[in-house]
Amino acid sequence: MADDLDLFRRRLLQNPRQVSAIAPSSRTLARAMTMGLGPASGRVVEFGPGTGRFTEAILARGVPPANLTLFELDEEFIQHLRARFPGVTVLQAGAEAAHEYLWPGVQTVVSGLPLLSMPEPLRRAIVAAAFRILAPRGTYVQFTYGPRPPLPPDIIAALGLRVNKGHQIWANLPPARVYRFRRA
Repeated sequence: MADDLDLFRRRLLQNPRQVSAIAPSSRTLARAMTMGLGPASGRVVEFGPGTGRFTEAILARGVPPANLTLFELDEEFIQHLRARFPGVTVLQAGAEAAHEYLWPGVQTVVSGLPLLSMPEPLRRAIVAAAFRILAPRGTYVQFTYGPRPPLPPDIIAALGLRVNKGHQIWANLPPARVYRFRRA
């Protein structure tokens, strides 16, 4: 855990725009983000795993490592994730390119990406890529620190999605809210 915090701080200082958080996600947020996952969840993808807090929670829910694929850009995070989670596929690629690496049929995409700090075209591309790989009844799970969903209503409508507002997680710095997106 101390190693994760040291790694997080180092990467935050070296690339604050990419990390875009003041602290690692809490275990409480990780549990909320992974609610409903289990051994029979099928393929799961994680966007922006960072130090692996959500990855750890996904595996703790019983998702087999072979069913989990991570998309991460930061080389130091990638080395850490590969060492910490053997059997999990870790790709050095942007989430917006997920459909270039995976075929459709993924059941859940869990995203730790800071969507609100990204330009709107990139946000749209990331969510669109998620739905290109998700199964028809698949779910895209995203948290945000803001009071509204991380996508504006026009993008949600244009992508043909519906959003469910989930739990407010007070035990996180800063507090966060979980949203679940599905096809309408």
